Amino acid sequence: MAARCSCGTALERLEDHLKTPKQEPRLVFAPEPPALPALELCVNFGLFAGREVTAAEIDELAQELLSKVARVSIVSERHYEIGADAEGAVHQLRVQIGVHALNSAPDLAELRGRLLELTERWATACITTRNHDTNEAL
Repeated sequence: MAARCSCGTALERLEDHLKTPKQEPRLVFAPEPPALPALELCVNFGLFAGREVTAAEIDELAQELLSKVARVSIVSERHYEIGADAEGAVHQLRVQIGVHALNSAPDLAELRGRLLELTERWATACITTRNHDTNEAL
């Protein structure tokens, strides 16, 4: 599956910046802040699954989401919270739906509810299936 972010103009500016023949790509850079997505869902996958999500599972989620919206961006990340007195890390997914991926005048509350339900059902199935497969192997 081709990875294309729904960040819109910020991503386009970044791509233009990286393709500019005058400048070499940089290892570290500060991109323009992206436009906020119309909807964003966070999945605490690692906290409940005890593992990171697989690429195949992300593809399955994307296909399910594409039955509801025209385009979706899914970010799989290890999220760190670090302070002077404590630190923690968890594997999360961020599902972002840009404004351009929505119908002309969607009911965002209704759509958010449907996408939350769909995404939670997907996550539960991933965790249950993988845990069942692991238990059978023992």
